[in-house]
Amino acid sequence: MDLFENSNDWDIKLEPILEKYKARKHPLEYHNLYQLLVMVVLSAQDSDSNINKIGPELFITFPSMEILAKSNLEVLIPYIASVKNFGNKAKWLLKIAKTIQKDENIPLSMHALVALKGIGRKSANVIMHETKVPPAGIIADLHVIRVAPRIGLIPETKDGIKAEKQLMQVLPNEIWDEIGMAISFLGREICRPQPKCPECPINSICKYYNEPYK
Repeated sequence: MDLFENSNDWDIKLEPILEKYKARKHPLEYHNLYQLLVMVVLSAQDSDSNINKIGPELFITFPSMEILAKSNLEVLIPYIASVKNFGNKAKWLLKIAKTIQKDENIPLSMHALVALKGIGRKSANVIMHETKVPPAGIIADLHVIRVAPRIGLIPETKDGIKAEKQLMQVLPNEIWDEIGMAISFLGREICRPQPKCPECPINSICKYYNEPYK
């Protein structure tokens, strides 16, 4: 059996990154749940830094779900025109706002969040993680999809849903809430496309680092 497959002590092996990144806030610079939801929708296939740039002006004009619900595409689009797929995202945000109406109505369950247009499991997991509700899955963003196979947690895949499902099968439920963001931060800072392996706190258990012919 491969040393890195079917491990039943990943919580121990991954403890260094859980400790390093625990309680680290998501890079999206939000100030309340409404802003978090809007920014998560906008950030799909775009960078957090780009969304952070447009956030202040966007939220001055649309400070709440109630105000957003009263808007329209013509008014909203100029504020998010620099965002990838801004046309569809504008439609999704307006539909969400008209459905929810008020900030206090924003749901915090996986079932209710993914029922909203423009919110998939990855986005829902981010929202649930940031609001400290019990996890229903594991964040599997592009960094996690790249890094988790390198470590040896899961096989390589470009499918976020598949990656999440596989991670949920190998990782204990007790660390679901923190491990997705921990791996994501590792991928942002150290395990980049060109990884800085000597700096990695878990290189001793990493499949990529320990491959004899890499």
